[in-house]
Amino acid sequence: MPENGKGGVKAPLWTWPEVRAALDGELIGDAPEGFTGVSFDSREIAGGEIFFAITGVRMDGHAFVADALKRGAGLAVVSRVDDEMRAAGPLLVVEDTLAALRALGRAGRARTSARVVGVTGSVGKTTTKEMLALALSAIGPAHAPPGSFNNHWGVPITLARIPRDAQFAVIEMGMNAPGEIADLAGMARPHVAVVTHVAESHIGAFDDLAGIARAKAEIFSGVVPGGAAVINVDAPHAEILLNAARAAGIERIITTGGEQADVRLIRAVNDVRKGVVSVEAEVMGQPVAFVVGMAGEHMARNALIVLAVAEALGLELSPVMNRLRDMRPLAGRGRRHELHLPGGVALLIDESYNANPASMRAALALLGEIEPDDKGRRIAVLADMLELGDRSADLHAGLAEAVEAARVDVLCTVGPEMAHLRDAVPAHVRGPHVDEAVRLEERLREMLRPGDVILFKGSNGMKLGALVRALKRDFAPEEKLA
Repeated sequence: MPENGKGGVKAPLWTWPEVRAALDGELIGDAPEGFTGVSFDSREIAGGEIFFAITGVRMDGHAFVADALKRGAGLAVVSRVDDEMRAAGPLLVVEDTLAALRALGRAGRARTSARVVGVTGSVGKTTTKEMLALALSAIGPAHAPPGSFNNHWGVPITLARIPRDAQFAVIEMGMNAPGEIADLAGMARPHVAVVTHVAESHIGAFDDLAGIARAKAEIFSGVVPGGAAVINVDAPHAEILLNAARAAGIERIITTGGEQADVRLIRAVNDVRKGVVSVEAEVMGQPVAFVVGMAGEHMARNALIVLAVAEALGLELSPVMNRLRDMRPLAGRGRRHELHLPGGVALLIDESYNANPASMRAALALLGEIEPDDKGRRIAVLADMLELGDRSADLHAGLAEAVEAARVDVLCTVGPEMAHLRDAVPAHVRGPHVDEAVRLEERLREMLRPGDVILFKGSNGMKLGALVRALKRDFAPEEKLA
């Protein structure tokens, strides 16, 4: 085990007796005394981890067991065994590997003394999770998952990875259908449950926005006794959220937003070139001012949630607020890159990871606030928003007003659903339309010129990220912006 900096040995994340107590199964081989981590991706193995061979839709983790053990995994949790696995290292044979991971996640939650914050919402949950982890770290060690580990695999592994010394743990919860949030919240058992927003994301699985609000409100069912709820009262159907929190027996409800909210936004001033927003707000009637290291009023509203959580946990606000200045966009979620073109520089805004109508409007609004240099243009490369069901055509076409308000000069569209938006905007704004992102790469190289500001946004499945990487490879070999 690595040393802890005080001359001693760092405690393992899990000891074998702890794992044995949490998981039923047959041990084949000799298990080490302790484990450094937990993973279901053999490529992450660095040495000493527990590897769970999870069977997914596209691949079966059992195919990578031997490789994981050869890379240094201390134990592989499997539901079947072959000779190659036996020869590679110790195995714990269980009936269901995902059920075993969930059991270890529950054990991780049961043993931790960290205060747990659960975050869900149609928009902003990953960014809010990152903001919370950063801000809470000003008070003490804070644990949060990388990226969007928010599903039936991601939540249990996040819980199983909570360090022994964590004072806070931030757990993100996503869903595609009713009932999923309730299950995740039951595992996470948050001290504070947050709903960031309600929007048309995954509306294909619901009758209407009210159905999405009810599904997001399931998070309150998992809140521990004496816990709190943080609710954005500007969200559609906020009353559904408030009623669900009360029905769950939550007495401490802190609201965020405008007007009469407990934590309310007074003013948000963007410096779009620097990529920051200065915020004036009130927290329980007390005025505060701070800076968030990401631009956009929607980022200011995410920051209100951070302050509300701090208030719910009884924390001092100043260090929490001050840490938000250090916030930086994640890849695919607003990160900026300078493209060094012949004759000058263009600005690329990478929002390629995900999209729904609400987040698309927020990104377009931010694009509209950026003044291109010289003779540059505002270019929006927008790809299909997936999982919108029967309303997809109308929701895509409905973005035309946001495109116009953002003063987009050239709209490039990717995917069959974005064709509805292309048809809804004036002809002089229409740029190339393609069915697949890869078909746009050469057109963009030919089109881009110094001074342009180009936004990429779409659902991750549309693969706009590959276009971003191609342009960065050719024109941004050294990163200039966050």
